[in-house]
Amino acid sequence: MDLQEIVQKRVDEMVEAELGLQVAVYHHGELVVDAVAGDGVTSETLYYAASTGKGASATVANVLVDRGVLDYDQPIVDIWPEFGAHGKDKATLRHVLTHSVGLPALPPDATHESFPTLPAYLAAAEPWWEPGTKMTYHAETFGLLVGEIVRRATGRSISDVLRELIAPLGIENDVFFALPSDQRDRLIPLVEPEGAEETFTMLAGMFSKVMPPAMQPRAARLNRPEQLAIEDPSSGILTARGIAKLYAGLIGEVDGVRLVRPEAVPVITGPALVAPDELLGNEATMALGYAIGRLGSTAEESPATFGWPGMGGSIAWADTRSDVAFALTRTLFDPSGSASAVEIGNLVAKTLC
Repeated sequence: MDLQEIVQKRVDEMVEAELGLQVAVYHHGELVVDAVAGDGVTSETLYYAASTGKGASATVANVLVDRGVLDYDQPIVDIWPEFGAHGKDKATLRHVLTHSVGLPALPPDATHESFPTLPAYLAAAEPWWEPGTKMTYHAETFGLLVGEIVRRATGRSISDVLRELIAPLGIENDVFFALPSDQRDRLIPLVEPEGAEETFTMLAGMFSKVMPPAMQPRAARLNRPEQLAIEDPSSGILTARGIAKLYAGLIGEVDGVRLVRPEAVPVITGPALVAPDELLGNEATMALGYAIGRLGSTAEESPATFGWPGMGGSIAWADTRSDVAFALTRTLFDPSGSASAVEIGNLVAKTLC
């Protein structure tokens, strides 16, 4: 069997537990796996994919740097003067992309509806540390910061810039930060597994210092179109095929299109920061907006792989040595459910990487 048949067979076996799956793989710019399973699931089905969307917002920033619109080491205050409050005048896009800018926390009364006001809150906030000296995962503030930096530099929303940048790849309707009303019928509802409440409670406690309970991703809230219509560049609403093609276009050529110059790829995807995560405790190896290392392995074991997983079990990553891009989305919104992403990802990596 070829890889398409192998992956399709495995997702067919998984679907009873997973309810729905999409898997997409690009190799040397060619779609080599496009496997789906589950009632109503096609390659065009849109999924809320949580932090997997951070790969798209990071890519927007990196493309704008490559095109001279942004600079990794230019002080943010040059385009966003208010950001210099409380000694943040030397903070840069590099610090934001490596989660080391020191602004991981939302205000305790934050909601998705308050997102338009939150960049001003972050600009005025005191950082947890001098930007660049420590790091922790900026679960929600990452997208808010990148989005506002993009808006200040271009005069346009990050959603509009994303759509323009990925249109040459033909995926402008496959990767979103906010769900357009005319795309609602493509979205499949998420389903939480039975018995997951304890895990959700544990995660809420883990992130309590940075995220109020009203912001915790839960399926019932995320299935509401009005919720998904709010622009959140820390998350994504996407297809596996769309986000995999975005990564493929970042590391190489797809359909004659490259998102960045070849010489920019090692700068974007190589190690930019290695440091302990101050909140979560793990050792983090960061590229410029992505985590290095394939889920289920370490940065040392897969140093050419970069990407981002999403709470609930979605994932997208690419491997620069083998020119492979991989993505998986799922219907079961399981807060501890990365097993399918690890298994299928390892299967693909063993074959192609």
